Amino acid sequence: MKTAAEYRNHAEECRVLARQMPEGEQRDQLLEMARTWDNLSQTREGLVRNHPDLDTAEPPAQEQRPSKP
Repeated sequence: MKTAAEYRNHAEECRVLARQMPEGEQRDQLLEMARTWDNLSQTREGLVRNHPDLDTAEPPAQEQRPSKP
């Protein structure tokens, strides 16, 4: 399952494409798709908040400390 961040990225891609389109049906469809992706990201965040075991996000990288000889 995708992460909320991935859904937000899809939404932003739709908004970028919409800005390049003249006003009309195709632009409206892209903006609607962006709203749908945004809604999915919010739903996913709520789901993970209530069920942390469903979190598929990469854990933050830990600093590598040199090993002692």
